[in-house]
Amino acid sequence: MLSEKNLIKQDLINKLENNSATIGIIGLGYVGLPLSKAYIAKGYKVIGFDIDDLKVDSISRGESYIEHVDMTDLKLAYDKEIFIPTTDFARVADVDAIIICVPTPLNTHREPDISFVISSLESVLPWLKKGQVLSLESTTYPGTTEEELRPPIEQQGLIIGEDFFLIYSPEREDPNNPKYTTQSIPKVCGGATQSCLEVGKALYGMVIEEIVEVSSTQAAEMSKILENTFRAVNIALVNELKLVAEKMGIDIFEVIRAASTKPFGFMPFYPGPGLGGHCIPIDPFYLTWKAREYGISTKFIELAGEVNVSMPKYVITKAMDALNSKGKAISRSNILVLGIAYKKNVDDMRESPSAELLKILQGMGAQIAYSDPHVPVFKKMRNYKFDLTSIKLSEDSLISFDCVIIATDHDKFDWNFIKEHSSLIIDTRGVYDMDNVKIFRG
Repeated sequence: MLSEKNLIKQDLINKLENNSATIGIIGLGYVGLPLSKAYIAKGYKVIGFDIDDLKVDSISRGESYIEHVDMTDLKLAYDKEIFIPTTDFARVADVDAIIICVPTPLNTHREPDISFVISSLESVLPWLKKGQVLSLESTTYPGTTEEELRPPIEQQGLIIGEDFFLIYSPEREDPNNPKYTTQSIPKVCGGATQSCLEVGKALYGMVIEEIVEVSSTQAAEMSKILENTFRAVNIALVNELKLVAEKMGIDIFEVIRAASTKPFGFMPFYPGPGLGGHCIPIDPFYLTWKAREYGISTKFIELAGEVNVSMPKYVITKAMDALNSKGKAISRSNILVLGIAYKKNVDDMRESPSAELLKILQGMGAQIAYSDPHVPVFKKMRNYKFDLTSIKLSEDSLISFDCVIIATDHDKFDWNFIKEHSSLIIDTRGVYDMDNVKIFRG
């Protein structure tokens, strides 16, 4: 006969595996909304929690606030009350699983800001009960789950691994990449205990094609940090090589293309105007901050961060030099930034270096504008606010600008048209060949 604690665990696993469990997802953004779709597609009922009434209203109308997320299935599920978006966190009492997918930015001192995670936990604490599992997906420093989530949950009288289950399973999303979906990207999962891991596997196993088990929540947290630190460091490397190559008169994009023909031991990374997205510009700083607690200075990672953070200023310097060569001061110039999204073909503005470019240019007295077919209105960001809307590119509009800065190389841009009608272009993405006289590498 199973003990009471084993009965609680097995009952929850059974619910998760036979699709009778109700899934609660906190944060209906770039991670939480696709995850909701994935669970609904497998027959689960989902209650989605968010503090933003506008998101809840948009879902009820079947209107997407994330460009690449089709709302058809979600609207149908909403109409059938299979998907219930809400701002009422008391509904946590109605779910079997709670998955936290909220932002974890940096503060002004480039230190971890996990306030959204903490506030989410505080919102659900009064409604937690035996027989539930809580999974944190937000990227954070190793130890967060054990140090910040476990104690408050245990203070509710719940016993982790016996009547309540706690896991960490980092989100892995590549917005608008049809090759890798929420379901097809392998899912790392670490539990606070072995029983927690077993429940975590059941939570994700019916939705995600491959579950990657690790020995602890700390290992799972570190795996996410490693993934994005690896990318940040290598991007910093090519950004620095870009500066060297420019002085030597070498096209770094040509060099990368050539090196990429090696079938082993090389992975291409590309320079740009700075790092964007919610993960790569942020995650390495989470690790460096935590490492200091152990008396370790992560000089290599910190240097990579410095290189990447400096890139927008480098682009502005290139624009100043190019304008000066035409007898123009940046303070009296009209400058157009092409692309506000942090990567091509999406509407995701999180940590976009384009915002920093606009801020610096505006601070120097330039008249600024932007064009982005995926971002019609500049959305308010944590550190940036501009009263701007995307301008339509035409012969007259392009001619009116003293300088055009390519910050995001969307496929929807007509690059030949832009080159033909622009007087000066700063190309930070390698769109054009280097030998064109009015094209400057940024």
